[in-house]
Amino acid sequence: METTTKKAIKGGEFLIKETAAHDIFIPEEWNEEQKMIAQSCHDFLATEVWPILDRIDSQEEGLMVSLMNKAADLGLLGLNVPEHLEGFEKDFVTGMLATETLGAGHSFAVAFAAHTGIGTQPILYYGNEEQKNKYIPKLANGEWKGAYCLTEPGSGSDANSGKTKATISEDGKHYILNGQKMWITNGGFADVFTVFAKIDNDENLSAFIVEKNYGGITLNPEEHKLGIKGSSTRQVFFNDCKVPVENLLSDRGNGFKIAVNILNMGRVKLAAAALGASKATATKTIQYANERSQFGRPISKYGAIKYKLAEQAIRIYACESALYRATQNIEDAIHDYEAGGMSHEKAILKGVEQFAPEAAMLKVNGSEVLDYVVDEGVQVYGGMGYSADAPMERAYRDSRINRIFEGTNEINRMLTVDMILKRAMKGELNLMEPAMKVMQELMSIPDFNEEEETLFSKEKKYISNFKKAVLMTAGGAAQKLMMDLGKEQEILMNISDMAIDTYLAESLQLRVEKLVSIKGEEACKPQLDMMRVFITDAADRMNKNGKEAINGFAQGDEQRMMLLGLKRFTKTEPFNTKDARRNVAAVLVDANKYCF
Repeated sequence: METTTKKAIKGGEFLIKETAAHDIFIPEEWNEEQKMIAQSCHDFLATEVWPILDRIDSQEEGLMVSLMNKAADLGLLGLNVPEHLEGFEKDFVTGMLATETLGAGHSFAVAFAAHTGIGTQPILYYGNEEQKNKYIPKLANGEWKGAYCLTEPGSGSDANSGKTKATISEDGKHYILNGQKMWITNGGFADVFTVFAKIDNDENLSAFIVEKNYGGITLNPEEHKLGIKGSSTRQVFFNDCKVPVENLLSDRGNGFKIAVNILNMGRVKLAAAALGASKATATKTIQYANERSQFGRPISKYGAIKYKLAEQAIRIYACESALYRATQNIEDAIHDYEAGGMSHEKAILKGVEQFAPEAAMLKVNGSEVLDYVVDEGVQVYGGMGYSADAPMERAYRDSRINRIFEGTNEINRMLTVDMILKRAMKGELNLMEPAMKVMQELMSIPDFNEEEETLFSKEKKYISNFKKAVLMTAGGAAQKLMMDLGKEQEILMNISDMAIDTYLAESLQLRVEKLVSIKGEEACKPQLDMMRVFITDAADRMNKNGKEAINGFAQGDEQRMMLLGLKRFTKTEPFNTKDARRNVAAVLVDANKYCF
């Protein structure tokens, strides 16, 4: 991994700043220790999880707990926990790689992520020293399992409207919890719950560390779900549950902030888990395409199948490029905050919060890439794809929850635009000046002077124009609609999709550029093809989303001018995507796995 000094970049600044290829981290740079950790995670799935997926899905009594204990024995539950709390204190990027690899573990991946993420992190990052010393070592070594109780029947996306109440006991020693929580992952076997409730008539939630043995806790039977059938999902009821006052987590009324910040971290980690599942599914798809023969030859020889295999890989590679670009940015921000005197725990929270827009975009993209990959996996398998005796049926069902987990994709799309615009309003992001320059450019005669063409000059120009398209559309919408923009959800989602495509395209281009600088152009031909296909297709999506947004708020001359600008900013030269995809598919088929 790079140790050179990098230019600090803030969350959302990708829209207004150029990033140099040598400033980003790419997965081709994993060090030996990181590769060993990833291999350990893969080996754990191969020996302990994949052979017994049916048993896991049937929720065999004690099976998931035993798997969590085995993972704990390998140190996987405490990778990002500090050493003094009996963890391994690996950095944020390494933890993300482990999350990605274990993401191929179906229901186990869900239980693992819930325990190490929302089950552990609220206490680790918001607990006082006494709370951390009491709970974190037991969560890190697997003695206790963790769960997180936020959602209620009447409060999902609107988490702060929860009705669960906490009142102080007469002797002042306990909070008395009463309420109902639902969709609680690991609920059936958790020993420790982070529970969100409002104290008395407070406007905002508070958070509490609740042990299962406190009493007053009852559980509904396991939910019957479309997918992730092996993960424990239950309703949890609190009936006069007595929680010691010292188990208030952080300050009174700080629960909503805790929930938001833990969700930011959960979003980027969900993208990593979805990426791992996508790679495993793509590999199975490629192998089946090579094994299955029709009309006297493997179906991997046919163009329609080559398209699917290549498109799976292109979307996976773009997602991975963006994920680890953002992850390293978060890691760098954490180091900067620590260098400024902030504690490690606060620095992690602040670093993730800084890149909350990117986390939201990655969550959307990662979950939708996985949905695409499993859907095409079913299609390549044909009739066997629909059979529960083949792997695609489970992959298809298990994938679907990810577009709902950690805030629905609709919420995350709107959050992306909202967070970036709010930062601009606060003066934290200088969006106004670049947006004004774009509008001035629309009024001027286009510059037809051709610059000297280099290997990536064309793609860099396209991406620069993509950014202009986002700034023009978002700026026009904000100016026209002002305070009503938040009500125009369709427009916000169009703009968000434009931003996501821009971030992915740039991340992919920078990754390939850096890879070429390391390996040479000849060795990177498939990656160059993937980059060019993605950017060509992204331009068409940008144009469609831009038109829908502009037509939704602009009229007359303003509309015509912006549509002309959009056409200019999303224009690309003709490119033979068919042959490029075939080149990518040939590499995959020859390797008999996802190999990038």
